[in-house]
Amino acid sequence: MKTTLFFITFLALTACIQAQSVSKQVINQSVADFKKTISNKKVQLIDVRRPDEFAEGAIAGASNLNVQDDSFKTLAAQLDRKKPVAVYCRSGVRGTKASNILAEMGFKKIYHLEGGYLAWTK
Repeated sequence: MKTTLFFITFLALTACIQAQSVSKQVINQSVADFKKTISNKKVQLIDVRRPDEFAEGAIAGASNLNVQDDSFKTLAAQLDRKKPVAVYCRSGVRGTKASNILAEMGFKKIYHLEGGYLAWTK
């Protein structure tokens, strides 16, 4: 019983530590701050929506890497991990998912647009 409880506690603490380390790399930003961030030419701007959503309108200069596609990690691996990445989706949910994946892949600075493209277009 004690061994099982110890193991469960260990797993829970490990998960918390992993979540914290990922979140330190992701910086959530308002539209105003995101605009400033992407004005830097070194920032890689990524739209993680589906291609049909991207075709309906996107932030100028964005590349489309669909986070729901099986090829997302393969395509993201082609980005420069040393350069900052700015990520957005439609409303923020997929952007958060993509940001966490990028952090797990070793990207050091990830900027996430809070509210996604909907916030951008308001």
